[in-house]
Amino acid sequence: MSDDPYTVLGVQKDASAADIKKAYRRIAKECHPDLKPGDAKAEAKFKAAAAAYDLLKDPETRTRYDNGEIDASGQERPQQQYYRDYAEAAGNPYRSGAAYGEPDDMSDIFAEFMRGRGQHSQQRTHQFHAPGHNLNYSLQISFLDAVFGASQKLTLPDGDRIEVKIPAGITNGQTIRLRGKGAPGYGDGPAGDALVSVSVADHPVFDRQGDDIHITLPITIDEAVLGGKVPAPTIDGGVNVNVPAGTSSGKTLRLRGKGVKKRGSSDRGDQLIELTVSVPDKIDDDLKTFMESWRETHRYDPRKGMPS
Repeated sequence: MSDDPYTVLGVQKDASAADIKKAYRRIAKECHPDLKPGDAKAEAKFKAAAAAYDLLKDPETRTRYDNGEIDASGQERPQQQYYRDYAEAAGNPYRSGAAYGEPDDMSDIFAEFMRGRGQHSQQRTHQFHAPGHNLNYSLQISFLDAVFGASQKLTLPDGDRIEVKIPAGITNGQTIRLRGKGAPGYGDGPAGDALVSVSVADHPVFDRQGDDIHITLPITIDEAVLGGKVPAPTIDGGVNVNVPAGTSSGKTLRLRGKGVKKRGSSDRGDQLIELTVSVPDKIDDDLKTFMESWRETHRYDPRKGMPS
């Protein structure tokens, strides 16, 4: 499978943000592991689509990818340095503007040479020490890994891999600091840190709002009228919920403690289930006859009081 995000999503490079989102949602609805458990091929396609969408949905990262600054995983591409970069670098005595003076002024050249030898001798006695630079990385994680926490490997530009421990309840855009995993220090200085910016992939069923999880659950006409137990997904697995008789679209059920773990606490948010009545795609003769008969004797106006 290609790792080019445009190819993964099946869109052109000039596709609009709306087209990119539509392509991702189509793949998510077809291939999400919650909808096709055990289908390794579908799961791999979903993960690739989620990574591609996460890269392209942000205009800044999309532009950086298009310009070749980052690769398809969001990692920085090593920037090629040319001789001029080194020649113009600070500290290089041969860079432009660092001339010793007139070419025939040999006494100045000799004096500069002796001064340089003195500096090198000092450096051997008093070595320079400083901490290394912090390095920035980006890492995409799944919706459920953000909810429950996980451990994931991050591949660095030099090919090394480091482990990133993701705390439960992390939100999109938060940064994880890995002490000592940045650039090496100078002399005996400590290494810098790795700063990992986390992006959380969308989920085709669950929507997080703070510590609560929201879903929309379709129910049949008879379930809405008669009520009863209806299966519903949660981040912990499937459950049965009680739908009250006479339920209309828009009614919301609350499952307490079925949301995201709150930071610094063992408590969890709730899951909110918005019910929506789904009419069959095809109305058969029995249902049509029954509804026509029922309407004649039980007519009511749910829009009463609204302006016409």
